[in-house]
Amino acid sequence: MKLQGKSVVVTGASSGMGREIVRLFAAEGANVVAVARRAERLEELGAELADAAGSVVPFVGDVSDLEVCEGMIDKAVAEFGKLDVLVNNAGIMDDMATVAAFSDEKFDALMAVNVYGPFAATRKAVQVFLEQGGGGNIITVSSVGAQHQAAGVVYGASKAAVNAMIRHTAFTYRAEKIRCNGIAPGGINTEISSSMGSVDMDGAARIQGVQALMPGMGEGIDIANAALFLASDDSAFISGQIVAVDGGWTSF
Repeated sequence: MKLQGKSVVVTGASSGMGREIVRLFAAEGANVVAVARRAERLEELGAELADAAGSVVPFVGDVSDLEVCEGMIDKAVAEFGKLDVLVNNAGIMDDMATVAAFSDEKFDALMAVNVYGPFAATRKAVQVFLEQGGGGNIITVSSVGAQHQAAGVVYGASKAAVNAMIRHTAFTYRAEKIRCNGIAPGGINTEISSSMGSVDMDGAARIQGVQALMPGMGEGIDIANAALFLASDDSAFISGQIVAVDGGWTSF
């Protein structure tokens, strides 16, 4: 098993990519603090994985809240004695609006989850890694939208910010052996579209040319497999990278 005895925090764990990451990591021997807003979904996941090689501890909370970002990592240390891996997976979509049309309300909500959450969680994780010594591993789910016009302006900006954090963290803590990488999904079958609300039809129409080039939809397990590689020793010399999992969408 690739993650035997590893202590891991996974956000956005109640559905989609996060749920598949928790399932795969637990099967590979990791002890996981599974973080999400929906308690009933986490309870279902915990029950499903009761006999997995690793254990799953539910943690209910919204990553836009500092107390949640710090508390989930404290929980991992309290339960498992250490932190080895943080997976920043939680995220929401914008409404496809252009820069001329985005709302302040959507901007604030999206930046709180997509940017502040990963930043605050990464800060806490790095502090713990430095105290523990011996390095650490952070994986943050970004998007092809950081470089291709695959969504609205706010979503793309949020993921570009995350990419900058990933590279900066990898570079500045390389001497301490703290690895930091990102996964950039393309079209993946998840529930994230439910966070869009009413779609800005003008904005959606303006990016149709990019959307038309999407080669198909992937599944949550495709992202989980990439996360497993980055969390394991198989990727021990990889840091500061954004790995596209998009079926070749961004190859043009």
